[in-house]
Amino acid sequence: MKHFLIFTLLIFCGFNSYSQINELGIFAGGVNYIGDVGPTDYVAPNKAAFGVLYKWNRSPRHAYRFSYTQGNLTSNDVDSDVPSRYLRGNSFENSVKEFSAGLEFNFLDFDLHSGDHKISPYVYSGLSYFVYDEIFILDKSSKEDYQSSTFAIPMVVGVKARLFERFVLGAEVGFRYTFTDNLDGSNPKNDNFETLRFGNKNSNDWYVFTGLTLTYIFGKNPCFCAE
Repeated sequence: MKHFLIFTLLIFCGFNSYSQINELGIFAGGVNYIGDVGPTDYVAPNKAAFGVLYKWNRSPRHAYRFSYTQGNLTSNDVDSDVPSRYLRGNSFENSVKEFSAGLEFNFLDFDLHSGDHKISPYVYSGLSYFVYDEIFILDKSSKEDYQSSTFAIPMVVGVKARLFERFVLGAEVGFRYTFTDNLDGSNPKNDNFETLRFGNKNSNDWYVFTGLTLTYIFGKNPCFCAE
């Protein structure tokens, strides 16, 4: 992880050397999980989540985006409307610590050097890498086995507006399709727990970050603006 952070800082320094428009800020909101345990709601944040993000704006329509976000996942079958889940009564707790990189696309021109107030819906996707706990469920609650990591595909939709001269406020919902089926302890990799596996083993888990972003604008005019 230390090497990843050093590499990221070097990238940021390289971006500044080209005098592009940059944004640096925070994410604050909530997170929920979608899988084999608990309710089946898609957007229902039940735990806090927070993070930091950086954007390198290449044009009024697109930006490269890098972020780190983390939050705790929890769900309980007794909160589900599905009768079989309610009767089963399993619950779990886990956490995700995510690094993400990709492209953000604005549906409307979002020229940060224009004096006008700007607003635009946007989408973001790329590739995420996250750390989580491999868990299993015993006596209806989760137990930690070991720490693991894998990739996810982020699919984010949101709307943002420029505030004053130097700040951009955004609201977004970001779905992550993961490459694991064991955020919830339903399908542990450890074969010693094979008898504890349950649920749909052909469908991977999801988690969803929902919240607000606030970024600070800095840097000189990029090449897409008139001098």
